[in-house]
Amino acid sequence: MGTLYLVRHGQASFGAADYDNLSPLGQQQSVRLGEYFRQKGLAFDAVMTGTLRRQLQTYAGIRQGMEASAAHEVASVGAPLLWPGLNEFDSEAVIATVHPHKLQKPDTPELYRHHFRLLRDGLTQWMNGVVSPQGMPSYREFQHGVTSALDHIRQNFEGNVLIVSSGGPIATAIGHVLGTTPETTIELNMRIRNSAITEFAFNPKRHTLITFNTLPHLEHADHASWITHA
Repeated sequence: MGTLYLVRHGQASFGAADYDNLSPLGQQQSVRLGEYFRQKGLAFDAVMTGTLRRQLQTYAGIRQGMEASAAHEVASVGAPLLWPGLNEFDSEAVIATVHPHKLQKPDTPELYRHHFRLLRDGLTQWMNGVVSPQGMPSYREFQHGVTSALDHIRQNFEGNVLIVSSGGPIATAIGHVLGTTPETTIELNMRIRNSAITEFAFNPKRHTLITFNTLPHLEHADHASWITHA
């Protein structure tokens, strides 16, 4: 029996020209999570991430926090196993299927809500096979990228395994384990906070959901302002 920790990346650069970079707060969230793992005496037998910068930067921050006083615990893991199937979908391509015109920068609460309303609509149609966002796989292929990572873990590891990914793949993993509808999977995706932990128990046959979207490393009142969604 093992435990899989699925971590969403820290806060990225939403609204900037390049979203795929952690913000300064996202970096702090990642290091703080690593410190939490160290304080819990947690070590990982394997680490998997996607290949996106924000995912790799998050793992680097986690590792930094864990190595603060326990380098020997993390050094045995080495570099993470890069798994492209853990990369996020292209939200701009998804939105373009339902709103082909260029969106305004989401710099007001209403524009922010409008962005995510369109994203929900586009995701619903993509996941149900109605639209094919440009440059993206089908949702069935996207699912396979995620479930193949889960299969690899079940077949090759025991103990504690860490995945650093994004909201879409993590929600898809949960949806696969629980058998949820696309609409429920989308709602799960929209709820996952930056640097949040979702835990699965696993054995060679199956994964089982234990916890969803927790932030134990940010529970102290000093970190209340560090809780973010994008």
